[in-house]
Amino acid sequence: MRPPAPTALPDGWQVVRLGDVIQPRRDLIQPSSDGKARYVGLEHIDSGNARLSRWGTESEVKSSKNKFFAGDILYGKLRPYLDKVVLAEWEGICATDILVFVADRQRALPEFIAYLLHTRAFLNHAISTTSGTNHPRTSWQALQAFAFALPPLPEQRAIARVLATIQRAVEAQDQLIAATRAFKRALMRHLFTYGAVPPADAARVPLKETEIGAVPVGWEVVRLGEVFLPVNKKQREKRIQDNQIYRLLTVRLYAKGLILRSEQIGARIGTKILYETEAGDFVFSKIDARNGAWGFVTEGLAGSLVSGDFPILKLALSRADQSFMEFLLGRPLVWEPLRNLAVGTTNRRRLQVSQLLSIPILLPPLAEQRAIARILTAVDAKIAAEEKRKAALQTLFKTMLHQLMTGQIRVNAAG
Repeated sequence: MRPPAPTALPDGWQVVRLGDVIQPRRDLIQPSSDGKARYVGLEHIDSGNARLSRWGTESEVKSSKNKFFAGDILYGKLRPYLDKVVLAEWEGICATDILVFVADRQRALPEFIAYLLHTRAFLNHAISTTSGTNHPRTSWQALQAFAFALPPLPEQRAIARVLATIQRAVEAQDQLIAATRAFKRALMRHLFTYGAVPPADAARVPLKETEIGAVPVGWEVVRLGEVFLPVNKKQREKRIQDNQIYRLLTVRLYAKGLILRSEQIGARIGTKILYETEAGDFVFSKIDARNGAWGFVTEGLAGSLVSGDFPILKLALSRADQSFMEFLLGRPLVWEPLRNLAVGTTNRRRLQVSQLLSIPILLPPLAEQRAIARILTAVDAKIAAEEKRKAALQTLFKTMLHQLMTGQIRVNAAG
């Protein structure tokens, strides 16, 4: 079905179909096993980004692929809701689930069309034309009927220039976030080796050898069970009833540990006993603990319930700072001793609480723990601020994409 044509067009704009201004390139090529041509698969295209920043080589693939050239538009027809469209800046080959389009440059600029195919209107059209359940795809036959408002060439160029400027700002923000994260990783290595001292003073910090490596003199190496104490779960016990709804604390694995969240559930969860959590509780999954699956319960999640697969511990605040422990336990190295300790069948391998509590961890004096935590918290705040700026730029891009493509905002084509 053809979408309704845009109305109230600006002067000089005209309604056209996609098939009027671009056509598919149908050049197939057999990759060479020792070839060095750049190869683009769907995995190399970032959703919502019109620029390509990753690729492979033709030696990595075997079956016939599509050929493309600089200035062609690459469109992912598999699962079009993923919004994968880029403008090729060089010659190469791509997966056959990527359509290659050539623009009629007398009517439409490829850089303008690449952004057009990211609009919500086109995305909705593409999604509505998919077929297939497990691997939904659209087709050129369906896409070519998409109707849109086409500005004159000078205005197309100006629109693409504005959108490219915003997208470059998003990419620069991405690079800044990546650099800050790399800085944090290096900083953590320094802080957990030498303490809260400037890098220039690291060589003057006296170290001692321990079972987990060199640590500053004055630091301890203790077992996790010396700072995390089991709670009396009998006192936290909640017997559930079939006619009530409960807030269950569920988890999702993430880089730092568990993302804890509370969900409303019915009573049919395979158990009649759950346990109530309090703010500051440390919970971990017996099933996923060897992968660092853990988390501290926040004020907002207090009162949520957990099953017996989630032991509850309390941090001895007289010996350890919670923020410091969050950073320390976020290091994969801490969990390495647990990798091969889980027992049981493949899908139900569990760790015992005693195994978790036997993990060796470093423990600086409390004042230094807090100093280290303050430094890393400041870096996290910097990352969060940069991610917020990136999100604002992404919102600006989507807003400008819609308003520029519909003529609600006009740009100076001569600029």
